[in-house]
Amino acid sequence: MLTKTTTNDKIEVLALAAGYPVVQVRTATIIAEDGVEISRTFHRHVLTPDADLSAEDADVVAIASTVFTDEAKAAYAAAQAEQV
Repeated sequence: MLTKTTTNDKIEVLALAAGYPVVQVRTATIIAEDGVEISRTFHRHVLTPDADLSAEDADVVAIASTVFTDEAKAAYAAAQAEQV
């Protein structure tokens, strides 16, 4: 029997030189046959302080909510305004 499991196997907080953090999430998709892993692929996505977290897993939301402080959101907004 084939099974497919998707899990966030790495969640990293990166402090950018611009003065705000981002959260990088690596998701592993594991295909197993009779309980033996036969394939593993990865997908990464990055969340910025203005990100909509409603589609994220609870573990990602918990970390992002901790690091995306009002100060981080203001630093991100300021950095975006400079690029315009």
